[in-house]
Amino acid sequence: MRKILTEKQITPSAALAIKGYYPEVIEEIEKAIVANEWVIVGVAYNPFVVRARKFLTENDIKFLYIEHGSYTSGWKPRLAIKMWSGWPTFPQIFHETKLVGGFQDLIKYQALKKNESLHL
Repeated sequence: MRKILTEKQITPSAALAIKGYYPEVIEEIEKAIVANEWVIVGVAYNPFVVRARKFLTENDIKFLYIEHGSYTSGWKPRLAIKMWSGWPTFPQIFHETKLVGGFQDLIKYQALKKNESLHL
């Protein structure tokens, strides 16, 4: 697990600022990952986001897509998402409320799941 600061290492004012940094964006994603089996959080025009969406679509996997800005806009809400998830890039792909990772992680995850189902 990656190292993060403990509550004792954060002043109350800093903790309040962290908690108040685009909470509506985090709440939107938290609700989405509970209500949907698959969720992709992405950025407009990102080729890896496009590939992830295409991969799930071609494999008849229903998903919810949430987009926050493009390369030149929406960077603050995306920073809040990165702080919350701990994942440094987009897309951020969730399956059954768990973070899978990005596009390459999705491919590996699906191959592993397919392999596991063959052995059942």
